[in-house]
Amino acid sequence: MIPIAIVGAGLGGLVLARVLHLHGIPSTIFEGDVSAEARRQGGQLDIHEHDGQRALEAAGLMDEFRAIIHEGGEAMRVLDQHGVPLFESPGTGRRPEVLRGDLRRILIASLPPHAINWRKKLVQATASGAGRHELTFADGSTVTTDLLVGADGAWSKIRPLLSDAEPEYVGTAFVETYLYDVDERHAVAAKAVGRGAMYAPSPCRAIFTHRESGGVLHTYAELKRPGEWFADIDFGNTASATARIAAEFDGWAPELTALIADSDSPPALRMIHALPVGHRWDRKPGVTLLGDAAHLAPPGGEGANLAMFDGAELAKAIVAHRDQVEIALVAYEEEMFSRGEASAADA
Repeated sequence: MIPIAIVGAGLGGLVLARVLHLHGIPSTIFEGDVSAEARRQGGQLDIHEHDGQRALEAAGLMDEFRAIIHEGGEAMRVLDQHGVPLFESPGTGRRPEVLRGDLRRILIASLPPHAINWRKKLVQATASGAGRHELTFADGSTVTTDLLVGADGAWSKIRPLLSDAEPEYVGTAFVETYLYDVDERHAVAAKAVGRGAMYAPSPCRAIFTHRESGGVLHTYAELKRPGEWFADIDFGNTASATARIAAEFDGWAPELTALIADSDSPPALRMIHALPVGHRWDRKPGVTLLGDAAHLAPPGGEGANLAMFDGAELAKAIVAHRDQVEIALVAYEEEMFSRGEASAADA
């Protein structure tokens, strides 16, 4: 019997496990990836004072967090499609930028050995009575837990235990590209982006780029198109897919279109899905959700911050009511529903 099982070793699940650990409450994370290095962890995150930083404070990791901040990454430029600056800010220092992978690394390092069970791809979660749940994994193994937390993202396998809601495509997708060694090889594009982030918006399309450490420009080309439109593009053919996406920005400044057309990586399609704004469920014993599993919303700058804050708040509720877990879950969910709804509406 596992007292607390967390499905998903993303930022929210890791914060939950870390805060519980600090208070002497063991938990076990089950993660389908084979290791922490199994796949790219995404780009830069701005960590907000009111949620993400508070979660890291609760986790006792502020010193480690400060050590991975990308200095200057908070700067922002807004350009029009011709590359003319509309707005520039050096940043205030209140929303420092870090790489998601670096943040995940310090959280993993803060947990006891064997706290994360890698190679545990969840196949099914079923209620087994008295608030307990059984987890079945792709390797054929099973575990039973007193408390199950779904921290497994947009396509959560834990969510169906609580809700029939499924994510729906919002009508916009991002195509992700990278430029490397930019100050030497892509100097004009690097100058357009500046030291931090650059956003070039236009009706139904936009280009958003972040300068990351190591001379990297990480770009999202945002397009409002039906899902069928993207399905007609062969993203397995790098040259044709890149050209097709770049063509949607025909007439834009070459330093902006170069962020797509000159990509040093194959373009990656990111279809944007969301749960209904205000998604919630009736309380069911022994199970809850956090982060995108609970309140998936379009990108609005809050997703990772909110997931970490959910993890910290759930842990604090369990600590406060460690002998009455259902009371902890009721208290956590009521607050989580409210902040998730507000964030989704803003996004």
